[in-house]
Amino acid sequence: MAFDFAKVPYVSKVVPYNDEKTPVELCQKKMLPIVQDDQSAINESLDIIKKYCGDKFDFSNISEINAVNLMVEGLGSEIHSLAMPYFIWTPEFDEESRKYFQNKKEIKRGPFKDLMKRKEELIAKLNPKLRELEQELKPFYQSQTLRLEDIMVAAHLWALFIVPEFQFSEKIYSYLMRVKAETGFEYHRDYME
Repeated sequence: MAFDFAKVPYVSKVVPYNDEKTPVELCQKKMLPIVQDDQSAINESLDIIKKYCGDKFDFSNISEINAVNLMVEGLGSEIHSLAMPYFIWTPEFDEESRKYFQNKKEIKRGPFKDLMKRKEELIAKLNPKLRELEQELKPFYQSQTLRLEDIMVAAHLWALFIVPEFQFSEKIYSYLMRVKAETGFEYHRDYME
Protein backbone atom coordinates (compact mmCIF):
# COMPACT_ATOMS: atom_id res chain seq x y z
CA MET A 1 0.00 0.00 0.00
CA ALA A 2 2.71 2.47 1.00
CA PHE A 3 4.88 1.78 -2.05
CA ASP A 4 2.01 2.15 -4.49
CA PHE A 5 0.78 5.31 -2.77
CA ALA A 6 4.29 6.81 -2.86
CA LYS A 7 4.86 5.58 -6.45
CA VAL A 8 7.94 3.62 -5.39
CA PRO A 9 8.80 1.07 -8.08
CA TYR A 10 9.34 -2.46 -6.82
CA VAL A 11 9.26 -6.09 -7.86
CA SER A 12 7.39 -8.41 -5.54
CA LYS A 13 8.67 -11.92 -4.88
CA VAL A 14 6.62 -14.32 -2.81
CA VAL A 15 8.64 -16.30 -0.27
CA PRO A 16 6.89 -19.50 0.80
CA TYR A 17 5.84 -19.29 4.44
CA ASN A 18 7.92 -22.35 5.32
CA ASP A 19 11.10 -20.82 3.85
CA GLU A 20 12.99 -19.82 6.98
CA LYS A 21 16.37 -19.77 5.27
CA THR A 22 15.79 -16.75 2.98
CA PRO A 23 14.54 -14.28 5.62
CA VAL A 24 17.16 -15.39 8.15
CA GLU A 25 19.97 -15.02 5.61
CA LEU A 26 18.73 -11.57 4.58
CA CYS A 27 17.70 -10.12 7.96
CA GLN A 28 18.80 -12.55 10.68
CA LYS A 29 15.18 -13.44 11.58
CA LYS A 30 12.06 -14.85 9.99
CA MET A 31 9.86 -11.82 9.50
CA LEU A 32 8.07 -10.48 6.43
CA PRO A 33 7.87 -8.29 4.46
CA ILE A 34 11.48 -7.87 3.47
CA VAL A 35 12.74 -5.18 1.14
CA GLN A 36 16.11 -5.77 -0.44
CA ASP A 37 17.99 -3.21 -2.48
CA ASP A 38 21.60 -3.02 -3.67
CA GLN A 39 22.88 -2.03 -0.21
CA SER A 40 20.79 -3.90 2.36
CA ALA A 41 17.69 -5.81 3.33
CA ILE A 42 15.24 -4.68 6.03
CA ASN A 43 12.12 -6.31 7.38
CA GLU A 44 10.26 -4.03 9.78
CA SER A 45 7.28 -2.48 7.97
CA LEU A 46 7.56 0.99 9.49
CA ASP A 47 11.32 1.06 8.89
CA ILE A 48 10.70 0.05 5.26
CA ILE A 49 8.10 2.78 4.79
CA LYS A 50 10.30 5.39 6.45
CA LYS A 51 13.32 4.50 4.30
CA TYR A 52 11.56 4.31 0.93
CA CYS A 53 8.46 6.50 1.38
CA GLY A 54 9.52 8.88 4.13
CA ASP A 55 8.88 11.93 1.98
CA LYS A 56 5.21 10.90 1.56
CA PHE A 57 4.42 10.14 5.21
CA ASP A 58 4.92 12.09 8.42
CA PHE A 59 7.02 10.22 10.97
CA SER A 60 7.45 13.21 13.30
CA ASN A 61 4.67 12.33 15.76
CA ILE A 62 6.11 9.17 17.30
CA SER A 63 3.55 9.14 20.14
CA GLU A 64 0.69 9.08 17.59
CA ILE A 65 2.37 6.27 15.62
CA ASN A 66 2.87 4.30 18.85
CA ALA A 67 -0.76 4.87 19.86
CA VAL A 68 -2.00 3.60 16.49
CA ASN A 69 0.36 0.65 16.78
CA LEU A 70 -1.16 -0.25 20.16
CA MET A 71 -4.66 0.16 18.80
CA VAL A 72 -4.05 -2.15 15.82
CA GLU A 73 -2.35 -4.69 18.08
CA GLY A 74 -5.58 -4.65 20.12
CA LEU A 75 -7.55 -5.36 16.97
CA GLY A 76 -5.01 -7.90 15.77
CA SER A 77 -5.74 -10.65 18.27
CA GLU A 78 -9.34 -11.17 17.17
CA ILE A 79 -8.64 -10.35 13.51
CA HIS A 80 -5.84 -12.89 13.24
CA SER A 81 -7.77 -15.55 15.15
CA LEU A 82 -10.71 -15.08 12.77
CA ALA A 83 -8.66 -14.92 9.58
CA MET A 84 -5.86 -17.46 10.04
CA PRO A 85 -8.01 -20.55 9.44
CA TYR A 86 -8.92 -19.02 6.06
CA PHE A 87 -5.46 -17.61 5.21
CA ILE A 88 -4.10 -21.10 4.63
CA TRP A 89 -6.39 -21.55 1.62
CA THR A 90 -5.15 -18.46 -0.21
CA PRO A 91 -2.93 -18.80 -3.29
CA GLU A 92 0.26 -18.03 -1.37
CA PHE A 93 0.17 -21.44 0.35
CA ASP A 94 0.89 -24.86 -1.01
CA GLU A 95 0.32 -28.05 0.99
CA GLU A 96 3.72 -28.00 2.68
CA SER A 97 3.69 -24.31 3.64
CA ARG A 98 0.05 -24.60 4.75
CA LYS A 99 0.94 -27.34 7.25
CA TYR A 100 3.96 -25.39 8.46
CA PHE A 101 1.91 -22.19 8.98
CA GLN A 102 -0.90 -24.01 10.73
CA ASN A 103 1.44 -25.89 13.07
CA LYS A 104 3.30 -22.68 14.02
CA LYS A 105 0.18 -20.56 14.54
CA GLU A 106 -1.79 -23.20 16.43
CA ILE A 107 0.90 -23.20 19.14
CA LYS A 108 -0.09 -19.62 20.02
CA ARG A 109 -3.79 -19.50 19.10
CA GLY A 110 -4.97 -23.08 19.48
CA PRO A 111 -6.33 -25.43 16.81
CA PHE A 112 -7.79 -23.64 13.79
CA LYS A 113 -10.91 -25.83 13.98
CA ASP A 114 -11.50 -24.46 17.50
CA LEU A 115 -10.96 -20.88 16.31
CA MET A 116 -13.60 -21.45 13.66
CA LYS A 117 -16.02 -22.69 16.33
CA ARG A 118 -15.34 -19.47 18.28
CA LYS A 119 -16.12 -17.12 15.35
CA GLU A 120 -19.17 -15.55 16.97
CA GLU A 121 -17.30 -14.94 20.22
CA LEU A 122 -14.33 -13.41 18.40
CA ILE A 123 -16.58 -11.17 16.29
CA ALA A 124 -18.45 -10.09 19.44
CA LYS A 125 -15.12 -9.09 21.05
CA LEU A 126 -13.95 -7.29 17.90
CA ASN A 127 -17.09 -5.27 17.12
CA PRO A 128 -16.84 -2.79 20.06
CA LYS A 129 -13.23 -2.07 19.06
CA LEU A 130 -14.33 -1.44 15.48
CA ARG A 131 -17.09 0.90 16.68
CA GLU A 132 -14.44 2.90 18.56
CA LEU A 133 -12.31 2.97 15.41
CA GLU A 134 -15.26 4.28 13.39
CA GLN A 135 -15.31 7.40 15.56
CA GLU A 136 -11.79 8.19 14.34
CA LEU A 137 -12.58 7.96 10.60
CA LYS A 138 -12.92 11.49 9.18
CA PRO A 139 -13.00 9.94 6.44
CA PHE A 140 -9.42 8.67 6.97
CA TYR A 141 -7.98 7.91 10.39
CA GLN A 142 -8.20 11.22 12.28
CA SER A 143 -7.65 13.05 9.00
CA GLN A 144 -9.19 14.24 5.76
CA THR A 145 -6.27 12.71 3.82
CA LEU A 146 -4.51 9.37 3.77
CA ARG A 147 -1.59 9.17 6.20
CA LEU A 148 0.83 6.57 7.54
CA GLU A 149 -1.71 5.70 10.23
CA ASP A 150 -4.14 4.55 7.52
CA ILE A 151 -1.58 2.14 6.11
CA MET A 152 -1.17 0.69 9.60
CA VAL A 153 -4.91 0.40 10.28
CA ALA A 154 -5.98 -0.84 6.85
CA ALA A 155 -3.24 -3.50 6.75
CA HIS A 156 -4.87 -5.17 9.76
CA LEU A 157 -8.49 -4.67 8.77
CA TRP A 158 -7.96 -5.99 5.26
CA ALA A 159 -7.54 -9.53 6.62
CA LEU A 160 -11.21 -9.57 7.60
CA PHE A 161 -12.27 -9.69 3.96
CA ILE A 162 -11.27 -13.35 3.97
CA VAL A 163 -13.72 -14.29 6.77
CA PRO A 164 -17.04 -15.13 5.07
CA GLU A 165 -19.16 -14.58 8.18
CA PHE A 166 -17.72 -11.17 8.96
CA GLN A 167 -19.63 -8.09 7.83
CA PHE A 168 -17.98 -4.68 7.82
CA SER A 169 -20.00 -1.69 8.88
CA GLU A 170 -20.73 0.68 6.02
CA LYS A 171 -18.34 3.27 7.48
CA ILE A 172 -15.36 0.89 7.79
CA TYR A 173 -16.04 -0.68 4.41
CA SER A 174 -16.12 2.80 2.82
CA TYR A 175 -12.89 3.67 4.64
CA LEU A 176 -11.14 0.58 3.27
CA MET A 177 -12.38 1.33 -0.24
CA ARG A 178 -10.97 4.88 0.06
CA VAL A 179 -7.61 3.48 1.18
CA LYS A 180 -7.71 1.01 -1.71
CA ALA A 181 -8.49 3.81 -4.19
CA GLU A 182 -5.67 6.01 -2.86
CA THR A 183 -3.08 3.24 -2.80
CA GLY A 184 -4.16 0.96 -5.66
CA PHE A 185 -3.97 -1.95 -3.21
CA GLU A 186 -4.84 -5.45 -4.45
CA TYR A 187 -4.55 -8.17 -1.81
CA HIS A 188 -3.38 -10.98 -4.10
CA ARG A 189 -1.82 -8.97 -6.92
CA ASP A 190 1.12 -11.38 -7.06
CA TYR A 191 -1.25 -14.18 -8.07
CA MET A 192 -3.45 -12.21 -10.47
CA GLU A 193 -0.75 -11.39 -13.04
